[in-house]
Amino acid sequence: MSENKSLVLVNTEKNLPVVVQDDGLATYLEQIKKFPVLTPEEEARLIDDFRNNGNLEAAHKLITSHLRLAAKIALTYRRYGLPMQDMISEANMGLMQAVKRFNPDKKVRLATYALWWIKAAIHDYILRSWSLVKIGTVAAQKKLFYNLGRIKARLGIYENKELEPQVVKQIAHELVVDEQEVVDMNRRISGDKSLNTPVYHSSDDDVTEQIDMLSDGRENIEAKVAGREEALMRRKILLECLGDLSEREQFIVKNHVLTEAPMTLDDIGERFHISRERVRQIEQRAIEKLTTAVKAKIQSETLS
Repeated sequence: MSENKSLVLVNTEKNLPVVVQDDGLATYLEQIKKFPVLTPEEEARLIDDFRNNGNLEAAHKLITSHLRLAAKIALTYRRYGLPMQDMISEANMGLMQAVKRFNPDKKVRLATYALWWIKAAIHDYILRSWSLVKIGTVAAQKKLFYNLGRIKARLGIYENKELEPQVVKQIAHELVVDEQEVVDMNRRISGDKSLNTPVYHSSDDDVTEQIDMLSDGRENIEAKVAGREEALMRRKILLECLGDLSEREQFIVKNHVLTEAPMTLDDIGERFHISRERVRQIEQRAIEKLTTAVKAKIQSETLS
């Protein structure tokens, strides 16, 4: 039975509709609408069939009936600047894991249980994709990604806006991260906000715009030079460590992580004649190797 369950991810992924390219998103969303929504009784019967008999067809029906849920959740992460087709693919993988692990004794519908697996898969993908942008800050990014919204809510901040300097300082101190990382993560999570948004003052009737309230955050020349030198050093170390990866690993990391216009997992898989899930596995292993090598190299350079 456990062997059958492990096969559901492979067998189902091959038969799911996919987003071929960004302008094919509408087509994909129309395709997945064709799969019927299950009644509670139908869902329970299929879950029982899969769990007790290893029926992969039952698992396939459970997954396809929830593709709309996975897509809906994935679409809420569009502002993160990652390929939508890969975001949906990750959401579907989380959905498959939910079907594989679901226990009806939990007394909840599969959709409720799957929501957390889908979000976890997407979060993991986002963090993997960001992990090499700022080498050495992966742990800090995870802290911010999972805790920033909670802390803002505790402080009574519910709007997607720039944080006040004292708030940035407080959050940075609480999470033990750099203040600039708090600012950057807040902007990523909040999405774009017009600098011409009106700001109303409670003390009078004056109305200013957001752009008028921005402080001059430009660095002095010495800071710019120091920052440029550090960036060049990190880039040099990154390129050196990249050379230790296999040719295939280098191609995947360069063309799916370290680029502003990433190839999709499907395109990379087609190039190497492997599945997108295999591409994902190679990428994850390569990033782990690369991150470890870069951190060791930076530490060596710092101590020398």
